[in-house]
Amino acid sequence: MIDVNASLGQWPFRRVSGDESAASLVARLRRVRITSAWVSSYEGLLHRDIAAVNERLAGACRGQPLVPFGVVNPSLPDWQDDVRRCREVWNMPGIRLFPNYHGYSLGNPVFAELISLCDRHGLIVQLAAKMEDERTHHPLVKVPPVDLTPLQKVLAANPKLRLILLNAMAVIRGEALARLVESRQVWVETATLEGAAGIEGTLKSIPSNRLLLGTHAPLFLPESAVAKLDESNLGETLRRQISLENAAALIPPR
Repeated sequence: MIDVNASLGQWPFRRVSGDESAASLVARLRRVRITSAWVSSYEGLLHRDIAAVNERLAGACRGQPLVPFGVVNPSLPDWQDDVRRCREVWNMPGIRLFPNYHGYSLGNPVFAELISLCDRHGLIVQLAAKMEDERTHHPLVKVPPVDLTPLQKVLAANPKLRLILLNAMAVIRGEALARLVESRQVWVETATLEGAAGIEGTLKSIPSNRLLLGTHAPLFLPESAVAKLDESNLGETLRRQISLENAAALIPPR
């Protein structure tokens, strides 16, 4: 199985199991038969030296079954160079964005510029709609979910873009999510999907080739993501598509 939503480093507000190193995260995932993961860095949420964050991320992934997705913060100077480094220096297949932690909306012109740059370079964009339940936020760091409403317009202007929404199932569901997925540019993962037979229910509104396995590890328990596959009546073909084949089609094995 491939996990498209994992992170390295320490969550800024508490320690969690598996945050000690890349090897500890890999071991935690392998216990639930996840053999590869797409990862970014928790440091990218609050650090300002993004180039150094991404350099450490690339180094930590070396020799591990981990695919690095560099952080880009378009509210900082020279963010275009961070995009270039991700692509040209560290050979990353994509980037991960945290608009709510970095203080810009999806209606901001800088977001449109960033998406256009990624579209031209063929980079996958992972956009985290939220990172943590608002009820557990530090009282001095209250971070609301990302308003995804402007996405439709941005997608229309960048027809080749591949966008993966992370932790979005607690922010957008049903018809609103279906409209985004209809663009054939958007994928969504399962980390924040809740409710009995949640994957079965989601497949009533979005096609199976747009759904990916995500754990949000180490902040979330990877066992939870696998349990969602187990408790939905998917059959082997659908289960394999969601947990492996859809991700492998986005980033073919090297």
